[in-house]
Amino acid sequence: MKLSRLALGAAVVTVSLLMAGCSPASSSSPTGDATPIGGDIVAPVTMSATDLQGASVDLIVGQTLNIDTGDLAVDSYTGTVADGVVAEFVAGKDDGSATFNPGVRALSVGTTSITMTNKDGGIQPLEFTVVVTAR
Repeated sequence: MKLSRLALGAAVVTVSLLMAGCSPASSSSPTGDATPIGGDIVAPVTMSATDLQGASVDLIVGQTLNIDTGDLAVDSYTGTVADGVVAEFVAGKDDGSATFNPGVRALSVGTTSITMTNKDGGIQPLEFTVVVTAR
């Protein structure tokens, strides 16, 4: 009888420790606020190429604008950035195992215009503005 109580007690302690290990992890700052796992990772903004014409896109430093090209090949677009200190154009590509949309990466605070052209022709250049703010 004594042995079964000890076994039951050990099982309860083990289950309690295992359940505590399953709780969400977070770290606390000096002010007591929880900081999310992932730290400085910023989710990209995704927009369709057809929605960019004349648009103003707000990004924060380090964030990327992911451009959905629809039915057009991801590598058919080239881009020109008026102020390369503020942002850079990232060409789309298909490496056979994955497809990467073209995009714009926010580098520093400021505003710049972007012009994207399609090598297949017949499509007017996409012209839009990117406004980059600090984190």
